[in-house]
Amino acid sequence: MTLALLALHLLLVGVLLPRRLAGSPRLQARPALGAAVWLALMASFGTGLLLAAHHLVAPLGHEPAGLVGLLPHLEPAVAPHAHDWWAAAAAGGAVAAVTAVLAVRAALARRRHRETLDLVATRDRARRLLVLEDPRPAVYCLPGRRPRVVATRGAVDLLDERGLAAAVAHEHGHLRGRHHLVLLAADTFALLLGRLPLARLGRAEVALLLEMAADDAALARVTPGELAGALCALATAGAGTGPAGLAAASTGVLARVRRLARTPAPPARAYRLAALAAPLLPYLLACAPHP
Repeated sequence: MTLALLALHLLLVGVLLPRRLAGSPRLQARPALGAAVWLALMASFGTGLLLAAHHLVAPLGHEPAGLVGLLPHLEPAVAPHAHDWWAAAAAGGAVAAVTAVLAVRAALARRRHRETLDLVATRDRARRLLVLEDPRPAVYCLPGRRPRVVATRGAVDLLDERGLAAAVAHEHGHLRGRHHLVLLAADTFALLLGRLPLARLGRAEVALLLEMAADDAALARVTPGELAGALCALATAGAGTGPAGLAAASTGVLARVRRLARTPAPPARAYRLAALAAPLLPYLLACAPHP
């Protein structure tokens, strides 16, 4: 019974829910919360997968009494053995290793690019950015301990003053929100389980929602029309992305412009609960009351 519940949970979280939630206006209404929901689903799937593997190797000695039976006191139905801890540690170590490799690779790329920028770019203190002499239009940020916001000469020439301010404010929104760390978690999950709908759709949705969150941060300084105009101008001109993958017009421009033009849908309160409870649900399904 426990294994069947976990399998149903994996099917729901890994396949069915992602297809239902992708492009949800309610998640886009609060994009930071929306990204948290996707990451919670990824954590929930990972926990459920580990527990399902454990129950295949070491089946429960007795069946759980259902969620009602869990209410008095929650304990694993079988006391963990030493090999269980080693298996969990090995799985956690694999995830940590993949995350570390991705993080180090990105950090090295950002450092090399930052060193180049310090040599060839011109600092514009009034606009809070570095100007890179490149005719290709792009506005992007380099997160990290010494963050940078960069605009190419092509972008400076393309955008008017308010449009450039909108693009720069968008990038500062990425930096303040530390969005590169959120994207790192989604990248790790996608690398490990890339064919799973939750991994494939989740990574794309997290990237889009982070762009929308940065758009919202920019709206404290510019109007929706100014931001939408800057996004359209950069996208039409073929703006590229920076080394960090966080550029003003690199992801979902059409969806973001449409969002800026409409009244946002109110987010469902259930999403806040989902972000908190989803990682715990597999453990509840795999527990039984202590006899």
